[in-house]
Amino acid sequence: MNVGEVFLGSLRTGLITASEVTWVADHQNQFSRTEEATAIRLGRLMDQGVIQLTDSRHNLRSLRTKLSTQWSDLFGRR
Repeated sequence: MNVGEVFLGSLRTGLITASEVTWVADHQNQFSRTEEATAIRLGRLMDQGVIQLTDSRHNLRSLRTKLSTQWSDLFGRR
């Protein structure tokens, strides 16, 4: 796992897990300047409510399935 993966995954779904937030906090002393900036941006997006904290990956999986179904319905595919 790296900050970029967490950031992009959170942007894609609008969610971040508690374990991902913990990982970012635990590894921040090892970040490059770019990774630091990414982590700061992630925190700001959470503060603004763009990215929501969720309790588990299960919620992310169900959201992805739901979004996939909505896109399929939108384009008339099943």
